[in-house]
Amino acid sequence: MLCQRVFPILGVSLALVAQAPAPESKRLSLQDAIVTALQNNLQVQISRETRSATQSGVLSAEGAFDWTLSSSLNWSRAESTTFRPAFTGAAPTKNESTTWSRTFSAGLAKPFEWGGNLSINYNPSYSFSSGRIVNGLTDSGGNVLGDRLTATAAPYTGTMSATYTQSLLKNFGRQVAESGAIVARLSAKSADFTFQKAIIDLVASTESSYWDVVFAQRNLENKKQALALARKQLRENQIRVEVGTLAPIEVTSAEASVAQREQDIISAEAQFLNAKDALIRALFPNAERPAGLELTDAPKITPINLDESGATKMALERRVELKSAKLDLESKNVLEFAASNRLKPQLDAFATYSGSSDNYRAVGPVNGDLFNSRNPGYTLGLNFSLPLMNKAAEGSLASARASRRSSELSKRDLELGITLEVRTAIRNVEAAEKGVKAAEKTRIFREKDLEAEQKKFENGMSTNFLVLSKQNDLDTAKSAEVQAQITYAKSLTSMEKAVGNLLDARNLKLD
Repeated sequence: MLCQRVFPILGVSLALVAQAPAPESKRLSLQDAIVTALQNNLQVQISRETRSATQSGVLSAEGAFDWTLSSSLNWSRAESTTFRPAFTGAAPTKNESTTWSRTFSAGLAKPFEWGGNLSINYNPSYSFSSGRIVNGLTDSGGNVLGDRLTATAAPYTGTMSATYTQSLLKNFGRQVAESGAIVARLSAKSADFTFQKAIIDLVASTESSYWDVVFAQRNLENKKQALALARKQLRENQIRVEVGTLAPIEVTSAEASVAQREQDIISAEAQFLNAKDALIRALFPNAERPAGLELTDAPKITPINLDESGATKMALERRVELKSAKLDLESKNVLEFAASNRLKPQLDAFATYSGSSDNYRAVGPVNGDLFNSRNPGYTLGLNFSLPLMNKAAEGSLASARASRRSSELSKRDLELGITLEVRTAIRNVEAAEKGVKAAEKTRIFREKDLEAEQKKFENGMSTNFLVLSKQNDLDTAKSAEVQAQITYAKSLTSMEKAVGNLLDARNLKLD
């Protein structure tokens, strides 16, 4: 019974598996490979999130200059009793009272980018007290006087003030007070350049992987052609041995050549599969991977119209690493200026307006007094302070200067490195272009040489050894030609990356 139930289930499962569509091979151009890598690559996504995190630091730095609203509300009740003992000419007195208080305060404060601070405070209050006075006083007839009740007649009052303080020496100016925000904005721009650098590196590595697959595929095709020639030579040798025009030993050498070609194909197939898997892994790290890739582009030999001086100038203007280094140097200059400012003494000028209210039975008249400036008060003044040694500021300035000099040297070193990289890249492209032409000529001559040697062999004027040698020379020439073409394509990518033109050359726009 169990078998009767299991076998139908297995049959249905196998049928479903057989009907499930297998992953198809994907046709892929170089531009498609780049776009796919940009969409799927995890490092690009990480770089994008890092850029967003750095750019959010601008809001944090600018938040130091936000308005701040503060308020508080309090209720209180307190009972108190005071006793004054009798003394000469006076009777003892006891004062019992209960006080209810309500206080409210509201304030606004804002620091400004040029080194000023404004604070505004509004403080209405309510305080009501009631009680009685118990004493031992008597009238002229000797009768004890009764207790006396007390109560606050006008419990409402309030104050309002506004103070503006401006730094005149230390912490004066936008570049000092706003140094943190300026550095944050520069860091956000630098993060964008870092993101662009990650994209450029990914495009360059994707192109390199793409050309590796193209080389491996063409190399495998060349090896198959070489195997076909070796087998053809083997068949001809076998025929000649049968008719008695060739020694049997020549068949053995031809068989050895066929075996060698088969071994070359095994190595070429492994190289091709490894290169293809590496490209698939780079393009589809998380997405569903295709069964295979069919690459449609081939290296194109296009002469470049760039001289070293023009390419170097373009690179120094467009390389994102240099732009980021310039922003870093600008940040260090801002920090050094702010550190030097902290060596100055503190001198602040301030102006204060204050208003007060009379006591009333309701809060409305209190606000009328405060907002109509019924009881105004004004204060002007200066605050001065000077650290006698100020070693902390001197140490900060020394550190900022060293950091700025380090950035200057790094920028200069980067410029020299970019100049050398551009010159090397242009020379490599020129050499690779010449190498392609030379390799093509070599391959053509090797083909003609093999054709001539085979005709001589057919007429009995050459040997099997020479024909096999010419086949080896042609196989080597074909591999060298393909390698020269791939080297040129990679050199062109390196040159475009060196001059900072890679994204524009691939028509890529960053968001």
